[in-house]
Amino acid sequence: MRDEHAALDIVQDAMLKLADKYADNPVEELPMLFQRILQNTIRDHYRRQKVRSTWITLFSSLFPQHGEEEHDPLDTLQDKDNNSQAPTPDVSLAQTQVLALIEEALIKLPARQREAFLLRYWEDMDTATTAAVMGCSEGSVKTHCSRATHALAVALKEKGVDLS
Repeated sequence: MRDEHAALDIVQDAMLKLADKYADNPVEELPMLFQRILQNTIRDHYRRQKVRSTWITLFSSLFPQHGEEEHDPLDTLQDKDNNSQAPTPDVSLAQTQVLALIEEALIKLPARQREAFLLRYWEDMDTATTAAVMGCSEGSVKTHCSRATHALAVALKEKGVDLS
């Protein structure tokens, strides 16, 4: 977890759940119970975060502006000196159309591939964290991501979209 405040909130929530529901249990059982509660609380956090994420912000940050060769999606999200300019209507329309195609392609992916892809690339988790959230091995995460990336590339290419 990269956000220290969110991590502390998750640990606090897990501790409160442990104290609330298992206060009468023997002390020897508490570490294992806390571990399971913490894992579930982390999963719940990432699920809520994924639902709250806005697709348009995430996807529109993927496309370079006119004249840019290299592009860091995070640069698009920063607003230096509050000088942001809205994209021109034609750029906005093109982005909206590509976003719709990407969403359509994502929805068609199998659930595990979609989950692995979104956690790895949109939530920027490493393979180990993604595996922990998904409850599978790191090898499975790599396989799901590889298959998802290939399927998305094929689906978008069929629609005439080249993101390279």
